[in-house]
Amino acid sequence: MVTKHEKFLSCQHSFEFAKKVLLFTVLDDCLYFVTMSHEDVAMYEVVVVVVVVLEVVAVVVLVVVVALSVLVVVVVEVVVVVVVVVAVVILVVVVVVILVVVVVVRVEVVVVVMVEVVVVVEVVVVVVVVVVVAVAVAVVVVVLVVVVALSVVVVVVVVVVEVVVVVVVVVVVVVVVVVVVVVVVVVVMV
Repeated sequence: MVTKHEKFLSCQHSFEFAKKVLLFTVLDDCLYFVTMSHEDVAMYEVVVVVVVVLEVVAVVVLVVVVALSVLVVVVVEVVVVVVVVVAVVILVVVVVVILVVVVVVRVEVVVVVMVEVVVVVEVVVVVVVVVVVAVAVAVVVVVLVVVVALSVVVVVVVVVVEVVVVVVVVVVVVVVVVVVVVVVVVVVMV
């Protein structure tokens, strides 16, 4: 036959366990649980362990989601920088090539053809240069706008996912705490 003192010690052990793990006291006075059986105490400790495991899993999921969101944002920003650098380099190369062609064509025309032809060639080359530079700038601007828009969309999606995860974690924790309180109240009433 189990004495009330032994039941009280089992109950006290269960509450000390709950206080250390969950960092809050479910009930202040363990004397309410003097009539608990060892099976009730064991069930209570199992509930406490399940609560702790669920809280740890929720925190781990939250940390993983935040880390992945930060990684995605960093990757998108790196891609944006690389695209911008490549676009600028291409634009500079195009301009340099056009200028070299202008100089070479002008020298050759001056040497071979008359002054009137030189003027016509220079006008044509200037028009070509302006058109090519305008197209290159337009392409660069369009690429930049698209990349920035995609990065903004990614950031918005990441923020929405983080908010959803936080809400889910909070709901899980609240549900678990409510379950624990209900179990404790039921055990006390029994």
